[in-house]
Amino acid sequence: MIIGIDLGTTNSLAAYFTEDGPKIIPNRLGKHLTPSVVSVGEQGEVYVGETARELRSLHPEATAQVFKRSMGSGRKYRLRDQEFTAEELSSFVLRSLKEDAEAYLGQPVTEAVISVPAYFDDKRRKATKRAGELAGLVVERIISEPTAAAIAYGLYEKKKNTRFLVFDLGGGTFDVSILELFENILEVRAVAGDNYLGGEDFTEVLEKHFLDRKGISREDLDAKTLVQLHRQAELCKLQFSDATSAVLRCTIQGEERELTITQKDYEELCEPLLAKIRRPVQRSLSDAHIKLLDIDEVVLVGGGTKLPIVRSFIVKLFRKFPDTSINPDEAVALGAAVQGAMKERNAAVREVILTDVCSFTLGTEITVAQGGGRYEPGHFCPIIERNTVIPASRTERFYTVYDDQTKVSVNILQGESRFAENNLLLGELVVTVPKNKAGAEAVDVTYTYDINSILEVEVKVLSTGEVKKQIIKSQDNEMTDQEIAERMQELAYLKIPPRDQEENKLLLTRCERLYEESLGEERQQVEYAIRRFESALDTQDRGKIEEARNQLKEFLKEWEFWSD
Repeated sequence: MIIGIDLGTTNSLAAYFTEDGPKIIPNRLGKHLTPSVVSVGEQGEVYVGETARELRSLHPEATAQVFKRSMGSGRKYRLRDQEFTAEELSSFVLRSLKEDAEAYLGQPVTEAVISVPAYFDDKRRKATKRAGELAGLVVERIISEPTAAAIAYGLYEKKKNTRFLVFDLGGGTFDVSILELFENILEVRAVAGDNYLGGEDFTEVLEKHFLDRKGISREDLDAKTLVQLHRQAELCKLQFSDATSAVLRCTIQGEERELTITQKDYEELCEPLLAKIRRPVQRSLSDAHIKLLDIDEVVLVGGGTKLPIVRSFIVKLFRKFPDTSINPDEAVALGAAVQGAMKERNAAVREVILTDVCSFTLGTEITVAQGGGRYEPGHFCPIIERNTVIPASRTERFYTVYDDQTKVSVNILQGESRFAENNLLLGELVVTVPKNKAGAEAVDVTYTYDINSILEVEVKVLSTGEVKKQIIKSQDNEMTDQEIAERMQELAYLKIPPRDQEENKLLLTRCERLYEESLGEERQQVEYAIRRFESALDTQDRGKIEEARNQLKEFLKEWEFWSD
């Protein structure tokens, strides 16, 4: 069975296809969303999800989150005495989803379709594929999140030609894509976005405002206080869903500080973020040669689109109400599951031809004549331009610049700048040419880019017929198949807590946080609740543990800290 996975910045989830359509797979705690958070315990055990998120309050130095933004960068996260890359941390999240799927479905799960932001470049997409391999999955396809969402929204219900604008604001990334569905073809017309803009930024503006108004420097706060401030800012943000004002409270150096923020204040604070959202929208419309009035439906994806300030902005910008018939947190995973069913050629799925586009321009570095016999190197020549429907193949012919030139170097670049140095270098091919006068020798450079983000570059010397080819893979942090296998074996030895201990660990961790946040009599009540539950755990009697666990949940509900 192929499952669909939405590997998110803030939360991740998985889905599978049934005869009744795609369904979300609940995790080990019975919830649809698994926080994309990883924490390492004192004995080297790895916690993923809600438990890890709670542990972050107690041990921020041993916990990582929002690492999706660093995919493919080679950045190292140090958790206690171990170091991990973003793809290795992501592999823990994927492994957790895989195990939950196997327990729920009652069968091994070895294959997956994993979604990525449409604006992820080649390096980030390959890093995501590596994360899946490290988790023990065969990644059948890396699918763009907006494409997956459009499948979920439009595959079965749309009966006429429909132009979607998919507005995808997740926890850490923003994508806008324009797609057209006609007959059995789903075509991506244009994509644009920002890999460093998401719901987390709408939380951080509240943090910064609070610190500014209280005259507190962020550098003066310890890691635990910063974690608490972030959590309280997140809660403050959510209050705007049903109130015109919200209160941000945070205990700093033993003193509780609070600040009341009105909806109007929040809107003013978020104006720069909304301006950043507007630019990719305008760019995608321009690239697709489409006007706002040509869009039939606006589809919302990602938890960030649930914010009232974002919903209001969308209605004003597009002058229509968006389609919210599918939970924006779940649309991508559901669409990825349908794509998995297509790969399996499931009889219940009407086959849909998916076309995607190249998110970034692919080209090479060239030398440009400036007149008077002068030449200026370092310019960028596009070969496959952004938003070209893929798979695509394009050929450009280039000529030697100098007399007696013997080599031609083809730098393979990805980006939009007219200067080569500002774009991403993917690789290089060098061919030999016969000595001749300037301009007398030529090479044909062919770029072929497929739907799985694999780029083949071919350079042919016209006079000799010599051909060199290269399949471009990410340069940074590239791993061979053997290295992947060795790292998988290495990661497999990390101690992951048994499934039946997960809920108990979560409850205890949450209580420990409440104890640290409480004072006086309230602190004593929390301590009593912890001791009572720990006594039940010591008995190793499943009945007593379940009874005590339910009592602890009721206790937490009364404190209004527990939510299902």
